Amino acid sequence: MLNGCSDSQGQANAQVAKASTVATTIGYPQGDFRSPLTFGNPYAHIPAQCHIETSRGTQNACLFCHTNGAYRAGLGNNFPQAGAEPRLGDLQLEYSFTPFSPFTPSPSRNPWENTLTPEKLREAVTALGIDPQTWDMESYIRQDNWRAAFAQRPGDPRDWDGGVETSFRLFPGLDPADLPADADGFVRSDTASHGFFQDGAGRWITGWLAVNFMPYGIFTPMTGSVSGIYIRLPKSFMQREDGGFDLEVYTRNLDLVERAIQDRLREEDGETYRGAAQAIALERGLYPVGTEFAHPLHYVDVVADGRDLTVSPYPGTRARRVKEVRYMYKWKAFHPSQFRPGVKEEGAPVYGNDEQGWVDNGVGWYLAGYIEDQSGALRPQNREELTQCIGCHSGIVATEFPQFTSGTGNTVDSTWALPRKFPGELGWREMDYLRYFAQADASPDQTPGIAQLGDPLNRGLNKGEFRHFLDNVVGVSLYGDMPAAIERFLAAAIQPAKGYASAWPALDTSSVSAFQDSQAERQRLLREFTARGGYLTADGAIRGELLYPPRGDALAAARRYRQVVVTQRYDKGKDVFPETPVTYRYFREEAEGFAHQDGQPYGVGEVITDRPVDLSDPALISYGVGIAETLNDPERSFEAGGTYFPDYLPLLAEPLHFEGD
Repeated sequence: MLNGCSDSQGQANAQVAKASTVATTIGYPQGDFRSPLTFGNPYAHIPAQCHIETSRGTQNACLFCHTNGAYRAGLGNNFPQAGAEPRLGDLQLEYSFTPFSPFTPSPSRNPWENTLTPEKLREAVTALGIDPQTWDMESYIRQDNWRAAFAQRPGDPRDWDGGVETSFRLFPGLDPADLPADADGFVRSDTASHGFFQDGAGRWITGWLAVNFMPYGIFTPMTGSVSGIYIRLPKSFMQREDGGFDLEVYTRNLDLVERAIQDRLREEDGETYRGAAQAIALERGLYPVGTEFAHPLHYVDVVADGRDLTVSPYPGTRARRVKEVRYMYKWKAFHPSQFRPGVKEEGAPVYGNDEQGWVDNGVGWYLAGYIEDQSGALRPQNREELTQCIGCHSGIVATEFPQFTSGTGNTVDSTWALPRKFPGELGWREMDYLRYFAQADASPDQTPGIAQLGDPLNRGLNKGEFRHFLDNVVGVSLYGDMPAAIERFLAAAIQPAKGYASAWPALDTSSVSAFQDSQAERQRLLREFTARGGYLTADGAIRGELLYPPRGDALAAARRYRQVVVTQRYDKGKDVFPETPVTYRYFREEAEGFAHQDGQPYGVGEVITDRPVDLSDPALISYGVGIAETLNDPERSFEAGGTYFPDYLPLLAEPLHFEGD
């Protein structure tokens, strides 16, 4: 049935057809339902970032997840979380975590012990008789643990499903030996069994294509974790109408998917995909059934920029060692508009398979994940660990037999990366974190390299994405933290001698008023700094000091994370700081404060372990729901220091423009 350009091509096509027949006879992976009440943390879908304070509304990291933007645009999301649906509430304004029932633990208690109190993690490591200071972390992060895991994947790598009841059944069929991708973003292989068809140079097209997107405040070099992202469409999207494989047809269909997800479809794009996929509707904000994503999550190696293959084959500070390999497969159609946005099933059972390391997110996707075991080899994640994934990659569905769903307000068809992809060719290449270029002569405490790209404009804001983040978070991650290296940089850059009204202040934690005053001044000065272009180089690139940690800091972060690995305490948090972030500490005036759930008052600077809930009437639906306010003020304008932003959409300008253009 399949046309080829050579005998080897024809043989490969025959193998593809045979493998596809096998996959259809095996059927979909089989799992079972498990209640989240059986987890150590029943609320694993509420991430640690959701428990931070906003420093009286000057640090609103909430806006980058909990918005109405995608929902209002009708763009692959039915989970408005900034007040558009009263039953869901406004998660930029309230810590309104909802219990599964009056008889379950409170979600308003912070369970992420590794992140909240890192000293307890250190105690657990010590109890094992391990001294992390003896670890050679540079050697560790340069060891490959992905290839050994891929070797355990059964079946044909061209099939989304390994088809055999083994632990690595849904490990993505992307062989790291075929990476990095070529300059055009396509992953080619010298192994015929990895490819669907040959290109003009005799190499095999695997179907995988690298995605380069604007870094987000969760997986960045400063957070200690960096991503690679790869997409693959079903083989019919690679074929002409006569069944012959065609790279031009596949490229066109990939462009259509990008346009659909980024809300850039044009009249001339038509209503269907091209070639053998012409019967499949092109749907705004939705991927076609059969779409795959592979997501290796790497350690940070600041020497890695793609030039020295002995360090790492990957660019963008992506170490050879991976923390996790994640996978998404869209196995059925889901149309968000068919379900009322006020109905969610966060207490329903989670369908999945612990041995094989996957769950169903309830809205059309299988999510699989493989994480380091105690020795550093990859293992399948269990149900509780994977429920953390559903918390960010899901939506709302209500059926006769409820299944766990959750999610955030700004994903498009459960995904984060492709909506933030750089438009066009710049976005079809290996994820390189703004074209990172390492500087060989940097000392362990210096910024290790430079960015070669500027700050892309957000389509709706006409403002740089990174600038918008800095202006509203006053930090470099969704925790609102400011690492010591960045503090040093800002302290040198923001000075009266350089035209600023005052010098960059350290946070004053001596009293509530001192803390709030110093934080408000930091916000004002950082906004002035970004408005003046101080966060950009003379060439218009984002300053490396704000993006890339010094080598010593990066290795220290890797050492802290490895403590989670050796204790296998992923259910207590994957993000570990040198000490409890200040955004977890209590700095509130009496009029806007709260007490512990047992009524005991908080002391100034005390770590916030829990917040009050509604206990007024057990008969009310709101019983047990969190009632503390975030202090983000919807009435305060941006000019007056406000950060409330309910309709943020993570879409870049098209054609692509950068801040200062």
